Amino acid sequence: MKLKRAISAPVGLASQAQDNLRFIRETMSRSVQFTAVPGWGMVGIGCSAVLAYLVARQQGATSAQLAVWVAESLLAASLGALAIFRKARREGLLLSHAVSRRFFLNLAPPMVAGGLLTAALWKAGNLQVIPGMWLLLYGTGVFTGGAFSVKPVPMMGLAFAGLGGLALLSAPLFQQEFLLAGFGGFHLIFGTYIARQYGG
Repeated sequence: MKLKRAISAPVGLASQAQDNLRFIRETMSRSVQFTAVPGWGMVGIGCSAVLAYLVARQQGATSAQLAVWVAESLLAASLGALAIFRKARREGLLLSHAVSRRFFLNLAPPMVAGGLLTAALWKAGNLQVIPGMWLLLYGTGVFTGGAFSVKPVPMMGLAFAGLGGLALLSAPLFQQEFLLAGFGGFHLIFGTYIARQYGG
């Protein structure tokens, strides 16, 4: 009986030590990474982008097509904010934490620049470069913000930026397809991966 107790005690201590180390690692990871990136929220954004593409294709004028995507960007921002809030609350994360602030502060400047450039290009009548510019600046923001997040996020940013560069250099005929591939396809692919690997 005493021998069994002597053997089980170290095993119990080792198991408890492993649990403690795992908790410490997860806590440290959360302190340096923004882990509230919502995978399923991205999937929802990707689905809404596919719908936006289908609606935009029915529009004749380029300005009308881009107006659909502007409306989609507002919907996507709302979906993303709601999904981030829900995931953060579920995981007990504070969006006021320093790493969360760094994530959003790095994401925001390219988004603001994209909004101002959209207004300027629209006013100048140079609509053909707007889709590529959107993809490039969104990718830049996701990449810089993703430096404080899980690994797939900056990779997604690079994918968006690369696609935006291709869109800027390509024929204007395929701009809608570039938007579909980026805001639809990349969000679906990366969102599904993040949801499965990093918990929703």
